[in-house]
Amino acid sequence: MTTAELAAPGLRERKRLATRRAIQVAVLELLAERGVDGVTVDEISRMADVSPRTFFNYFASKEEAMLGDSPELPEQYVIDEFLAGHGTVLDDLAIVLRHAGDRSTTDAEMLQLRHRLLKQFPQLFAMRMATMRAFEESVGEIVAARLARDEPALAADPEARASKARLVTLVAFAAMRHAWTCWASSEPPSLLTDRLNESFAELKTLFASDPA
Repeated sequence: MTTAELAAPGLRERKRLATRRAIQVAVLELLAERGVDGVTVDEISRMADVSPRTFFNYFASKEEAMLGDSPELPEQYVIDEFLAGHGTVLDDLAIVLRHAGDRSTTDAEMLQLRHRLLKQFPQLFAMRMATMRAFEESVGEIVAARLARDEPALAADPEARASKARLVTLVAFAAMRHAWTCWASSEPPSLLTDRLNESFAELKTLFASDPA
């Protein structure tokens, strides 16, 4: 048996993922047609060919199904490489976020539909931003750990370290949001990792000092 076969999900997991996707596609399509207030869980369940009870086994609400999963930090080895990195914090953090993007963009069609709805319904966009806070905090923690290693003065000053970690994280998230926005509206569709590379390259150019 190959490594790919060993890593492939089993039948039960594939069925679970297919059901989860069917529910999310149903809610996205219905919301696009009728708006947030015009859709019920019963209608979503019928369209996804599941019972309302099954719906609630996967999602607590129609809004949660629409928003989907928040990004998560990548595998530990990626974090370890970031913590031991020798490039700039922002350059190395871009690599972490690219790995996180790879894990959360396996269904580009659904993500682009969700992105259009977030632009259409501001209240859902606000909710999506709220779900990103846990991810932002996780990123901020590893940035703070990296800064403590890189800068002894910050290691001895937790308040200053937290402040700088927050700034680095917010700048990186701005580049990531820029990449997501460009990627979701790109025609023909591009790879998100490519767009992330371009956004961070633009950021680096923007803040580069003038050699003259």
